[in-house]
Amino acid sequence: MKQLLELLGFLALAQGAMGLLHEFTDWHIGLVQRVGFLDGHEIYASVALLVLAFALFALAESRR
Repeated sequence: MKQLLELLGFLALAQGAMGLLHEFTDWHIGLVQRVGFLDGHEIYASVALLVLAFALFALAESRR
């Protein structure tokens, strides 16, 4: 279970970082900009993914 939480945390961290990179550098990477209902809210979604990643890492650390 700990490894699954760490994997999900890493994926959320990577997607959040790539979403912010896309917004500030116009590199075409990540999945956040490809989700249609997030148009105009990509930065908020990327920051939310980063926060989710840190929460998943904290949860994984609290597991045995």
